Amino acid sequence: MDLEILRVGPEAAAEVAGMIAGLLEEFAPGEVVDIAAMTATAEEVLALDIVTGLVALRSGEAVGLLMLNDCAAIYAGGRFGEITELYVRPDMRSRGVAARLVAEAEHIGRARGWQRIEVGAPEQPAWARTLAFYRREGFAEVGPRLKKTL
Repeated sequence: MDLEILRVGPEAAAEVAGMIAGLLEEFAPGEVVDIAAMTATAEEVLALDIVTGLVALRSGEAVGLLMLNDCAAIYAGGRFGEITELYVRPDMRSRGVAARLVAEAEHIGRARGWQRIEVGAPEQPAWARTLAFYRREGFAEVGPRLKKTL
């Protein structure tokens, strides 16, 4: 498949927001997404030095997205990466798009001297296919992740 992976910045905020909206619609069907607010947030986040946006293009059209954050923790041996969002258009799934995005994230991590990349998997068993993908890509489960809204 003709696939190109590009790093993107604030100039791609609308495209990134559209894909994140698609991701959120799958996780919470029926929930209203404010695309204007999401685009503004995407522009702000993509401008941060600690965030790398990767877009997969097929014939010039965006078909996938991976957002990668620089993090640091003692348990992780210092600096590491976290995949905060990974989305592939439904019609492009099971074609290697996500694997190519993850491979590029790994390449970036090695270049930055990271020891690991982490990702939060969605709730199980509803998203078992997503968990199976990450396992195939070499990720190991280390426990659930919790959040508290501030």
